[in-house]
Amino acid sequence: MPVPCEQTTNMSTGTDVKNTEPNISMDENRSVTQEPSSKKGLCSVRHWLAIILQLCNFSNSAQQMGLSIAITAMVNNTATSSQPNASTERPPTDYSQDYWNETLEEFKPLAPTYDWNPEIQGIILSALSYGSLLAPIPIGYVSGIFGAKYIVGAGLVISSVLTLFLPLAADVGVALFVALRVIQGTAQVLVSTGQYSIWVKWAPPMERSQLTAIAASGSLLGTFIVLLSGGFICEVIGWPYIFYIFGGIGCACCLLWLPIVYNDPRKHPFISSSEKSYIMNSLTQQDSSLDWFLPIKAMVKSLPLWAIVVSYFCVYWQYSTVMAYTPTYFNSVLEANVRDSGILSALPFCVACVCVIVGGLLADFLSSRKILRLVTIRKLFTAIGVLASSVIFLILPWVKDSFSTTVVLFTLSSAVNSLSDSGVLVNFLDVAPRYGGFLRGLMQTFAYISGAISPTVNGLLISQDSEWGWRNVFIVGVVINISGLIFYLIFGQAEVQHWAEEQTSTHF
Repeated sequence: MPVPCEQTTNMSTGTDVKNTEPNISMDENRSVTQEPSSKKGLCSVRHWLAIILQLCNFSNSAQQMGLSIAITAMVNNTATSSQPNASTERPPTDYSQDYWNETLEEFKPLAPTYDWNPEIQGIILSALSYGSLLAPIPIGYVSGIFGAKYIVGAGLVISSVLTLFLPLAADVGVALFVALRVIQGTAQVLVSTGQYSIWVKWAPPMERSQLTAIAASGSLLGTFIVLLSGGFICEVIGWPYIFYIFGGIGCACCLLWLPIVYNDPRKHPFISSSEKSYIMNSLTQQDSSLDWFLPIKAMVKSLPLWAIVVSYFCVYWQYSTVMAYTPTYFNSVLEANVRDSGILSALPFCVACVCVIVGGLLADFLSSRKILRLVTIRKLFTAIGVLASSVIFLILPWVKDSFSTTVVLFTLSSAVNSLSDSGVLVNFLDVAPRYGGFLRGLMQTFAYISGAISPTVNGLLISQDSEWGWRNVFIVGVVINISGLIFYLIFGQAEVQHWAEEQTSTHF
């Protein structure tokens, strides 16, 4: 079996690297002449690996967001009326609109609706989080030991197959539907957390920002596509096809992932010798050996690590606010209809998807040309993202009467905030690349906690003060975001920490 063989090799990676480093150093002069060809363009295997991860993250995000759109069509909100299947998105405006809606009903396949009350809907929408909350840390730990190929591959297969079966589960009953979403939440953590351990062996330090940014942009792209097309899919061919389409895309990504992705560039059958030498030479000073032990005590005492953890919580507070409440803000404050709210909500994610990649390229350019130190780059990008988006948040309550200005400001906020992806959000790979998988799981846990608290607090603020509730939401977000930035600017570092360099006897 290939899996046990690969796992055995991974467990001895530390000695293999030490044995091969002298040979790499002897050939360094020969490989330096080949490095430029390994650095340029998107034709390298490592860049294609980032693109495949982008597709995986696209699939993961689309499967996660799909239910948020589909549930509006799945729920029978008019069960007490004489027309159980009548549309409740907006009241009919004229005869021609009613006729068009009836025509669509005649030609599209019938999709069942369910009498789910708001409490049941809340449980269904939260089920994915139930499966995600406690999983990142152990999954990150395991992926750091066994590598990302089979961890991510298994998560993508499970999540995609379960997505295909969700319409059938909804027919069977709420309990089965919720159970599948809980399992799917755990499977999606396999993808979102496990993938970061692959960059320990594949990402040269001078390209770390752009490679992780290309991969991460898939999540924003998936959100954008679902928000843009989900309502149309529900209207034209029925809500089950949201699950069929994006579940099928996930299965297609599995066919790319499993045969093409390898945990170690030295084992990849298609990589050129020049690219392999370039990656290995760039990582010779990095201890990437894997073991079963973690320096827990040293991690707990590490202020640079805590700076990243606190910043993760604060940055994701604002991100969760934008994710959860942008459509509501457009609908309730700007009085846009449901369809327009979805399209307008998708626009910031589209722009952010592009800016994430551009930010990664710019960060690596500044680092590779030695224009700025790496720690300066991380802090500068984080500060620009946090401060600029905070200023925009403070302006929003005062321009609510201008539809176009509000849309532009929301879009700019997402654009500048995406710079944090090349700042603090990738910093954990700088301070402890050896424990990248575990630390990603730790950071993701704090991000999930922030995502669970933020909508609850914001909902209370809005419900308690109908006039100034939104202003209070924005102010609280700004205070939390800037507090995290100050802590990070004081204690953040980008050098490999001593506890990430040495072997330790501290057990997990």
